[in-house]
Amino acid sequence: MADRHPSGVLDTCAYIDLDLLDPADLPTVPELTAVTLAELHQGVAMAKDPATRAARIEKLGAAVADFDPLPFDGDAAARYGTLVALILAARRDPRPRKMDLMIAAIASVRGLPLFTRNAEDFRSLDSTVTVVAI
Repeated sequence: MADRHPSGVLDTCAYIDLDLLDPADLPTVPELTAVTLAELHQGVAMAKDPATRAARIEKLGAAVADFDPLPFDGDAAARYGTLVALILAARRDPRPRKMDLMIAAIASVRGLPLFTRNAEDFRSLDSTVTVVAI
């Protein structure tokens, strides 16, 4: 078995599915971004029924209580532009991936690997961010 990463950024899907994942596949110290918190807030706002809303509020509350989110700052904004350029160079559309690319930019500027259930979304970014498929 490979050594665990000491730290790494979980993307939103990885955080949502955290209870389903093997802890050995995750970083020792997982990190969340402010972008993931925004996506979790969006999920609450878009819930179509009370049961779904309640479950999403619980997940959001746990994220707020358990994590100090990494910000999308000026360095991450600049890296985001680089990631968009890489996606375009690969002849892919960056628009449906905006939030994912923002999360990847935050991980990249901090030198942290990005843990995701959707590694295909980050194809062609290998030179800039370490993507760990889980």
